[in-house]
Amino acid sequence: MTASLPPAIQQAITAKPDAFLRLLSEVLAQPADLFVLVDKKHPLPSGFVPPDLVSLNDYPVLVTRKDLKLRRSIMPAVLALTDAAAAAGAPLTFGSSYRSYDYQVTVYENEVKLYGREQADRESARPGLSQHQLGTAMDFSPIADTFADTKQGKWLAAHAWEYGFSLSYPEGYENVTGYKHESWHYRYVTKPGALLQREYFGDIQQYMIEFLDRNRAVLEKELERK
Repeated sequence: MTASLPPAIQQAITAKPDAFLRLLSEVLAQPADLFVLVDKKHPLPSGFVPPDLVSLNDYPVLVTRKDLKLRRSIMPAVLALTDAAAAAGAPLTFGSSYRSYDYQVTVYENEVKLYGREQADRESARPGLSQHQLGTAMDFSPIADTFADTKQGKWLAAHAWEYGFSLSYPEGYENVTGYKHESWHYRYVTKPGALLQREYFGDIQQYMIEFLDRNRAVLEKELERK
């Protein structure tokens, strides 16, 4: 199961297999739809819409637009994250969240018009290939490379995992994720998931999500047997 992973990650897992399996069992107990693999090779159906979308206007969070939505099921974690950030002097502002398939068509086509298709494919997902369609991914404002150096960017880099969120597109991993570094783009993967990613997958979300996607069925059967 670990053969396709980088050697450092294989070593981290095999060095503490019992602890890894205990934490993995906690992750597998979480809703599976929070770990769906969406990337350039694994699309969502064009008609996929999360069943429990809610408007961020109904919650005490800062937004740049009035049409932002996320899944209701993750809002307790979202509020815990934003409250903690505000208490630390780094109030978070949401710049983007759920995007429908049709909306992503517009986003991607605009990027192509502005930068050309090759550059657009490095920084904007084609329709059906965006984590935003899941309703569990969000962009914090400003949506720009400068975000990494803001109080908010630094606070999230250090603490987002404590609340179940992880950076989707880290610096230096474009060959793995398919996209250039986006310091503002986070996805909710639950607290056990964020800890598993941090402790055993080099803190790279793509490696963990791919591992779960490939092995979930076998792992669930094995853990049930035990």
